[in-house]
Amino acid sequence: MTIRVLVADDHGAIRAGLALILGNAEGIEVVGEASDGEVALRQARALRPDVVLMDVRMPGTDGITATRQLIAEGLAEVLVLTTFDLDEYVHAALRAGAAGFLLKSVEAPRLIEAVRLVAAGEGVLAPQVTKRLIAAFASTPAEPSPAPTGLADLTEREREVLGCLGAGLSNAEIGARLYIGEATVKTHVSRVLAKLGLRSRVQAAILAQDRGLAPPG
Repeated sequence: MTIRVLVADDHGAIRAGLALILGNAEGIEVVGEASDGEVALRQARALRPDVVLMDVRMPGTDGITATRQLIAEGLAEVLVLTTFDLDEYVHAALRAGAAGFLLKSVEAPRLIEAVRLVAAGEGVLAPQVTKRLIAAFASTPAEPSPAPTGLADLTEREREVLGCLGAGLSNAEIGARLYIGEATVKTHVSRVLAKLGLRSRVQAAILAQDRGLAPPG
């Protein structure tokens, strides 16, 4: 199945470069481009992409606001691309429901892989900043959030999976740690997100860190 991608960035040269990289990848089609968040929203409503590659700092409607609205409307998964590894705007975008973020210095193969992972429901974080990002969320929450009442509904295994998400583990790593298959991990992750009312595994990781559920190491 072809992954449909919308590229949103206010720099035309960057948009063109990203579109070229992704458009030449097998199984990926760039269906549109947007120069700001408002255009990205209009394009997403009209074109129904699977993934929106979203810049954060754009004139007019910024990437954070656009991400929040995209997720609220269930239009697409969002993968944020930023220049700064600990940009507070990226933190806000992830809290808004983005599936993850990469730095704009990312190499083409990694970018392509990330788009495929996000389209498949995985979370993607730039590896060099994952631990710092989660620590930043745990120590400086952006705004108060409702108590996660769904925690009481999690099974013991689901709590273990949630803890592994808090440790930044991939599905394969969770499977290896808990001695279960990757398909089973995906099922548990989906159930955890549903019970907690969360949109992405990144949000689940933040909650796990906030609640001290992530295992050490």
